Order: sequence, then C-alpha cells, then structure tokens
Amino acid sequence: MSELKQQITSEMKAAMRAKEKERLTTIRMILAELKRIEVDERIELDDTRVLAVLDKMSKQRRDSISQFEEAARMDLADAERRELEVIKTFLPQPLTEEEIADLIKQAAEQSGAQSMQDMGKIMGILKPQVQGRADMGIISKLVKAQLSG
Repeated sequence: MSELKQQITSEMKAAMRAKEKERLTTIRMILAELKRIEVDERIELDDTRVLAVLDKMSKQRRDSISQFEEAARMDLADAERRELEVIKTFLPQPLTEEEIADLIKQAAEQSGAQSMQDMGKIMGILKPQVQGRADMGIISKLVKAQLSG
C-alpha cells in the first residue's frame, strides 16, 4: 500500500476517535474513490497515482465552488470548501510562482521547445513534477505565454 494511502487511512481513524464527522466523511469519500479505481483497474495505487486522484478531486471542488457561488448557493459552496480543505491536507506544499517559472524554463530547455507545437513536450515533462502542487490550467497558460513570447 502506498505511503500516502496509509496516511489517509490513519487520518480516517484519527477523525473517528476525535468524532470529527465532516472530516471523516471527506476522508471516507477519498478512500472510496481510491478503492474504486483499484477495483476497476485491478491495480494497487502508488503515491503518484494517489496524488493525481487527490489533485483531480480538489479541482472538482474548486469548479463546484465557483458554480455554486454563481448560483448564489453559499451553503453548498461552503460545504465544498470544507471538503477541499480536508483534501488539501494530503497534497504536498504548493509551488510558488517563482518555482513554477523555473520549472517551465528548465522543461523548455530540456525539451528544446521553440514554438506552440512543442507545448506537449513541455507539459509532459512538467506534469509529474507539479502533480498535486500546482493547477495544471495555470501551468498551461504560463507555458503558452512563454512559448508565444
């Protein structure tokens, strides 16, 4: 079992003992999604894949929050925010803008990218480095800006 999955499981037990209902519900939801993927694909998830799942879940929460805010459903937006906070506790420290810029520069040099056609090369190098630590949408915009600039 991956270290991250073990950490999530132990956090679930801690939330049970502390009677933290909301936190427990969110952690169970995370574990259920991980289990679903393992059963569907008949694999044991490693930390990289667990991070990808957590990253996807946090992106879904951010999207839901913006949609609920547009619909003036602050109660639902707040519930999503609380879930997002729990999910974030399992993600690594986010990258700073400076770190992201450095990674993009290194990836561009490493891949020899010259134009927008080379964007896929850069993104392929960057994705494993920033998974769970930065929003890929923002990374994509920054890469486009560098390639067109």
